[in-house]
Formats: sequence, structure tokens, C-alpha cells
Amino acid sequence: MTAAAQAGALSRVDLNWLVINWQSAHQAVRRLQARIVKATQESRWGKVRALQHLLTHSLSGKLLAVKQVTENSGKRTSGVDHVVWNTPAKKEAAVHDLKQRGYQPLPLRRLYIPKSNGKMRPLGIPTMKDRAMQALYLLALDPVAESTADLNSYGFRKERSTADAIAQCFIALGKTQSPQWILEGDIKACFDQISHNWMLAHIPMDRPSSESG
Repeated sequence: MTAAAQAGALSRVDLNWLVINWQSAHQAVRRLQARIVKATQESRWGKVRALQHLLTHSLSGKLLAVKQVTENSGKRTSGVDHVVWNTPAKKEAAVHDLKQRGYQPLPLRRLYIPKSNGKMRPLGIPTMKDRAMQALYLLALDPVAESTADLNSYGFRKERSTADAIAQCFIALGKTQSPQWILEGDIKACFDQISHNWMLAHIPMDRPSSESG
């Protein structure tokens, strides 16, 4: 498949998973992402949205999204629909099925895995399609996030590691007037608390009626 073909829409009979030119797909997505970065840096937000729309509707973007969820460690784990894309035909159909119009995510499949302290960690497993949609839109959101994020933020960032954080600490602490203390913190059940507090703030709680029965 040529790069020109990957830029447009293809019918189901045209797509063959076994002969896809993955290098061309990566190049097409990288070009769009580079344009998104440039538009973000220039604060041309209308252009950013237009390019994001182009990326999330491109065949190359959809191909890479399906490829990612069918080749990572969770490729054999299904969601509540018990669907796994484990054949070329299913992957081809999945590419064509990644459409924004009419899309509704399904509930998460709840699993519990043991933690080192003996407790159980809850996991929410999305369906393959929901994972692919997330991967597709991440391709469009990541260039904006990386262009606007804190320069000294290193957690869960592409092309960044603990070694980068250590190097920045060395630079910051190696000056004559540098601070002498480093604060290390760990918020217990951080994401659990964030979601719990969000629910308390946004979801009205049932209140007892003022009328006596």
C-alpha cells in the first residue's frame, strides 16, 4: 500500500493487513503531529483542531491505533464484549470501524490482581475498540500536551526517564545558591482520591426530605 493510498479512505476489500507499509503510516502520522506542534507553538488553535480532526480520521492513524492495541501486552485480554482482534481480518475490520460518528464506549471489565502488601488492586479493562479509540486520539492530543507541558515534568512522558530527572536535579542543586533540601512525596491512593473527590464535587448526593412521614 502506498503512502498516498494511506492518506485517504479505502474500502474493506482494498485493505490487506499483511502488506501494509508501516513505515509510510508512521511517516504520515509524524508529519501531521509535527504540524500540530507548530500550530500549537504559534497559538493557532483553529489550525490545531483542524489538523487533529485530519489525523483522527486518517487511515494511517487508525492503522497505528489498531496495531498498538493488538501488539502490546494486553492483546489477548478482552473487555466486557469478550472480543479480541487476533486475526488479520478482524484487524482490518477494526480499522474501518474506528469512527467518531455514533461511537459510544462500553463499561470497563473489572478485574482484581494481588498487590505486594496482600491487598487487591482493581483494574478496569476497556474493550479492544475503546482502547484503539484512545490510542487514536492520543496521537492527536500528545503533540499539544508535549508542547505545553512543564519542562521539568518527567513522569509518564515520552522520551523521558528517571535519568533525565536526576540530571535536572544535579543542575539545579549544583549552583552556589542552590537549595539544600529535596522534598519527596507520595500521595496514598492518589488517583482513587482524585476520582472520589471529583464525584463528591460534581455528583449531587441524596438528601433526606424535609417533610416528615
